[in-house]
Amino acid sequence: MTSVQVVAAVAVLAVPFLGADRYLLKVLTFVGVNTLIVLGLALLFGYAGQVSLGHAAFFGIGAYTSAYLSSALGLPWLVAVAAAVGLTACAGWAVAVPGLRLKGHYLAMATLGFNEIMSVAFVEARRFTGGNDGLGGVPFPSIGPYELDTPASLYLLVWGVALVALVGAANIVKSRPGRAMRALHCTEPGASACGIDVSSVKVRAFTLSAALAGLAGSLYAHTVGFISPTTFGLDLSILLVAAVVLGGRESLAGPVVAMAALTLLQYLGALVPGLSRQAAEAVQDWVPDIVGLTVVGVLIARSRGFRLRGRRGVPERGGQG
Repeated sequence: MTSVQVVAAVAVLAVPFLGADRYLLKVLTFVGVNTLIVLGLALLFGYAGQVSLGHAAFFGIGAYTSAYLSSALGLPWLVAVAAAVGLTACAGWAVAVPGLRLKGHYLAMATLGFNEIMSVAFVEARRFTGGNDGLGGVPFPSIGPYELDTPASLYLLVWGVALVALVGAANIVKSRPGRAMRALHCTEPGASACGIDVSSVKVRAFTLSAALAGLAGSLYAHTVGFISPTTFGLDLSILLVAAVVLGGRESLAGPVVAMAALTLLQYLGALVPGLSRQAAEAVQDWVPDIVGLTVVGVLIARSRGFRLRGRRGVPERGGQG
C-alpha cells in the first residue's frame, strides 16, 4: 500500500472516534457494504470486461442465506457468513458457465434475467425469506462471547472487511490473473492467442465477483437486522454498473468513490444541514434520473470514465477505451 492509501485507510477507520453520530455511522456503514459489492463488479466489468446486471441478486442470496442460517437454524455468525459466501460463489459459477458464449449486451440481458428470477424467488420462497413481509430477527455479528451491536463496532467491522478486500483486489489486478483479465477486456481472440484460458478467466472473475457481493449481503443482513426483497431489485444492479462506469475501467478507487457518492446522495437530506425536506425529497426522487444523465454525459465526454489516476500516476485522458 502507498502512503496515501494508508492515510485513507486510517482516516476511514478513525471516523467512529471523531464524534460521528449514530445515524452518520449507519449511513457510512451502508457505504462500506456497497463498496464490497462494487469492488467485485469493478473486477468483473472494469477489468475483465464482463457486464453484469445481476449483482443485486447475488447480494440478496448472501443476505438471505446468512440471515436464515443464523436466525432460523441458530448457526454461529462466522459459519453463516462462510456458507453465504460459498453459496453465492456457487451461484456466480452457475451463471458464468452457461454464459461463456455470451458477450456484451447478450451477457447483460442474461444476468438481468437472473436478477429478475431471483427477485421473484425472494418473494415466493416465504419459508426461507418471509416473502414480501421480509425476514427479521437477524442477530448481530458475534465472535465467541463478543457481540458487535453498536453503530461504531458495526462500522469498524464492515469497513475492516472492505479494506481487506480492497487490498486483496489491488494485489489481484497487479498479478498474473489481473493481467489476464485486462487482456480479456481488450480482445478475447488476442488473449486466447497469448495462451490465456479465456473461459477459465471469465468463470473465476464472475465467481469472485459474486462471492464479494454475497459477503456484502451477509454483512448487510447482520448490520440491519431485517431484510426484504425490495432491497435486492434491479435498481441496485443499475446503480452498481453506473458506479463502475463513472469510476472508469481498470480502476478500483474510481468505482469505490463513485459508489460512495451515489450512496450518500440518497441520504442527502439528513447529511446536509439546512436542506429543506422538500428539496431532500426532490433529490431522492430524481436520484435515478441524475445517475442516468450523469452516466450518459460521462460516456459521451470520457468513454473510460473519471479515473482518479492513470498508469504510473499520470492522469488519464478521455478517448476511446
